[in-house]
Amino acid sequence: MISRPDIERTHAVIAPYIRRTPVVEVDGGDLRVPGGRVTFKLELLQRAGSFKVRGAFTNLLTRPIPMAGVVAASGGNHGAAVAYAAMTLGIPARIFVPTVCSPAKIEQIRSYGVDLVVGGDRYDDTVAASDAWAAESGALPIHAFDQRETLLGQGTLGLELGSQAPDLDTLLVAVGGGGFIGGVAAWFAGRVRIVGVEPEGAPTLYDAFKAGRPVDAPAGSIAADSLAPRRVGELMFPIAKASIERVVLVTDDAIRAAQRTLWEALRVVAEPGGAAAFSALQSGAYVPATGERVGVVICGGNTTAVDFARG
Repeated sequence: MISRPDIERTHAVIAPYIRRTPVVEVDGGDLRVPGGRVTFKLELLQRAGSFKVRGAFTNLLTRPIPMAGVVAASGGNHGAAVAYAAMTLGIPARIFVPTVCSPAKIEQIRSYGVDLVVGGDRYDDTVAASDAWAAESGALPIHAFDQRETLLGQGTLGLELGSQAPDLDTLLVAVGGGGFIGGVAAWFAGRVRIVGVEPEGAPTLYDAFKAGRPVDAPAGSIAADSLAPRRVGELMFPIAKASIERVVLVTDDAIRAAQRTLWEALRVVAEPGGAAAFSALQSGAYVPATGERVGVVICGGNTTAVDFARG
C-alpha cells in the first residue's frame, strides 16, 4: 500500500516539473446531466497532455537511472509523458507503442526527440518489446501503471484536487491499467467515494472485481490506446478493494457523446479515454443522489478530434 505522507513527499519532488491543473464547476443543465453542479479537474491541461507525466517524473527523479536511460511501453499517453520527462531531464529514452496508438500521440512522442518504435497490435505487444530492449540495453523500464513510483505520482492529483474541491462526495475516474485510479484512491482512502469508469469493451477492473483478482480482459474500445491493457496492475488491486466503491461500464457511443458535450459546453477537447469518466454521468451509467457533489477527472487531451483547418 502507499500512504498519504508518501504522496505528499512525492508531490514535493515533482511539483517544479508539473502543472497544478485547474478545477471548474459547471451547472448540470449546461451539460445535460441530472443533478446540480459538476466539478471537473482539467488534467488534460497537464504537461504532455495527460496525468501520466506525474508518474513519469516520479520515476525519473526518484529511481537510479542507468547510462542507457529509460524504456517504456505505452498505448500513447504514458509514452508521451516519459518522453517529455526524459527530454526535460536530459535522459535517453526509447518508447514502444502499438499500431492502435493515435496519430496525434505518435507525433507528440516524436516531437520530444526520443527513440520511438511503433509495432504490435496492442499494448501488451509493446510490453514484450520493451522488456526485451531493457534486457539487451540495460535501460530502466518505466511501467505505465504497475510500479510503486507510478502510483505515487498519479496520487498527487488526488492531493491537488482535495485542496481545490474539498467538499466532493464522489469522484469519477477512468480506468485502464489502474495506476491512476489506484494512486488517487490511495490519497482519498475512503474520504471521497471513488467510482471507476471503463469502456464495455475493456472491463479490466470490472472483471477483476468479479474474479477477486486481476484477470485478463477484452481490449476493444474507441479508447483502446489509453484504457485497454490486458489486466489491471497487481499493486493497485489491494488499493482498489479497500478504497474504490465500484466500477461502471460505458459504451463507445457514450464516450463519443461525452466528447461532443465537453466541446460544446466547455470548449474542452478530450480524447476518448479523457472523456470516459464524464460519459458515465451523461449516459446514466452513474446516477448521483440528490445533492451529491460529483467530481470528474478529464484525464487526457491528446487527440485531433477538432479540425481547426476548417476555421
